[in-house]
Amino acid sequence: MPLAIDIVLAGLVLGGMYALIAMGLTLQYGVARIMNLSHGESLIAAAFGGLWGFTAFAISPLIGLLIVVPVGFVINWLLYQIVLMPLVKRAKNRAMLEVDSILATFGLLFVLQGGMLVLFGGQFNTMNYLSIPVNVLGQNVALNRLIALLFALIIGTALYLALTRTRYGTAIRAVAVDPVAAQLVAIDVRKASAFAFALGGALAAAGGVLIAMFTTFTATMGVVFTMKALIVVIMGGVGNLLGCLVAGLILLGFLALAFFFGVLLLRSLQRQIGAFLQAARRLAGGDFTVEVPTHGHDEFAAIGR
Repeated sequence: MPLAIDIVLAGLVLGGMYALIAMGLTLQYGVARIMNLSHGESLIAAAFGGLWGFTAFAISPLIGLLIVVPVGFVINWLLYQIVLMPLVKRAKNRAMLEVDSILATFGLLFVLQGGMLVLFGGQFNTMNYLSIPVNVLGQNVALNRLIALLFALIIGTALYLALTRTRYGTAIRAVAVDPVAAQLVAIDVRKASAFAFALGGALAAAGGVLIAMFTTFTATMGVVFTMKALIVVIMGGVGNLLGCLVAGLILLGFLALAFFFGVLLLRSLQRQIGAFLQAARRLAGGDFTVEVPTHGHDEFAAIGR
């Protein structure tokens, strides 16, 4: 039971991180129709930014969020305007834009990854920040993990409320549902798409800084984060922010618990099968004893082999 609690807590922390990353990815694809395969590289770049600020200038990663997240927003907005806008203009329909964006961001993935390898190398990196054990349900959990989970939930919930309770958030959701109808009510579709793409990049930047607080990372790990974020997006539904938040927590929280009980079940079956095979081996080899009464005597004799 203590091990199960430890696994669930670790799964929930990672699930919160992947939920935040997936929310950015589903925002980019759901509104701008850009399947950004370099999303994970943006996250790793932000992680290096948070690490650099912490090691070089002793800036807390939580304070670094105030710097890295706006920078991530601006860089992704420029990326949309310079690299992706030509694709948007020439695309005859949304399907064509999706295909072109996949190819473009796939190439961008290697550009960003190569740049980070040149600047930071290929070794594993980590930061020792608030790695203080805290007792939760009888288990020790690092304080930086709990803080990262808390910030991920706060950012994700704030974004969901902003997109569902504000006028501009409603306009962005309208573009995601039907860009043609959105134009009929005077919504600037391209401006909203650029904003959504930049906002998705800002979420990736926030996730990168939070993940760097408690886990190791390298310049080539962006693909792993992108693939897992895609799984969360599919589970939660494309364009569904709340679904991504819930799916991320379920994917790595409850699946971790299911894996734990699956391992226990396999071990139990292994022990039982081992005991059965051992008994069968003894029977097959004749290595057993049977006690039977002898010729009218009350004594018993052991007959073996």
